Amino acid sequence: MKPTLKAGLSHTKKIVVDEPRVIAFMGDDCRVYATPRVIGDLEYACRDFLLGHLDAGEDSVGTKVNWEHVGPALLGAEVNFAIKLAAVDGRRVTFEASVTDGADPVAHGTHERFIVDVQKVRERLLKKKAQRG
Repeated sequence: MKPTLKAGLSHTKKIVVDEPRVIAFMGDDCRVYATPRVIGDLEYACRDFLLGHLDAGEDSVGTKVNWEHVGPALLGAEVNFAIKLAAVDGRRVTFEASVTDGADPVAHGTHERFIVDVQKVRERLLKKKAQRG
């Protein structure tokens, strides 16, 4: 990790709610941003932000999401993710985040990630795969 990774840093990311991000089970008039997709977009917003503060060979994996989806964002809406690095505890980082659709709240909560050495993870996973035979 670079010394630039400090609590208090913030970032925003805009995303357009496109077809793959919406639910379909309530019909065409009710196609809104799906909760699992909001969470996936949150994870990538936080990961992408972290990459600028990590050393070569490092990445991060999500470990915890505490999320509340409080309002709809319609198909085609531009939503804004506002993330803030709330805590850095060794390799564990915690983000506070919110999503809005214009002035309307869509979701908010926290997300934790763990910074990993990609080669060590690869070695561990290859060992696990070999044990399964």
